[in-house]
Amino acid sequence: MRRLDKGAPLRAAIKAAGLDIPHLAARTKELDPTGKGLSPAYVGFIAGTGKSAREDCSERAAELIAQALGREVTALFEPVFFTVVESTSTSRSVTAVSGKSAARKAAPLPEQLLDQRELSRFLRKSPSWIDAQIKAAREAGRLWPGLHYVGRSRRFDPRAVLDGMREQRTQVSA
Repeated sequence: MRRLDKGAPLRAAIKAAGLDIPHLAARTKELDPTGKGLSPAYVGFIAGTGKSAREDCSERAAELIAQALGREVTALFEPVFFTVVESTSTSRSVTAVSGKSAARKAAPLPEQLLDQRELSRFLRKSPSWIDAQIKAAREAGRLWPGLHYVGRSRRFDPRAVLDGMREQRTQVSA
């Protein structure tokens, strides 16, 4: 499950219930049929806003939190049908292509717009690299491919970004 609006409805529900992270975690323990509940750290990751905040959590965690707050799960979380799973391997996957030279195995493309952090993970580039590319495109009088402004936040279409990077590579090499 993915928290809605970067966790804002979740934090509002916690505040409205008069709970804090440790008390919410204790409440999940009371409601969990196994008696385990969720740790305060895990609840903090899910409800947080800082660098350690997580957008995704298990369905069990979402259900326990929603139940502890007396809310519907869909008021706080949305189901995730497709996620990009990062490899924990430090080496890159390489596969032979029709007996010719080896090429990196293509990762599946997400079917949704990504925020800058997700795009940087997907491209294996730093967020500052993305900022520099957007700035260079703006100075050249064009919009960076795949960039969409949603309110005050930037979202990226990974297919358009990759197409734009390929086009830029062919222009530089020509």
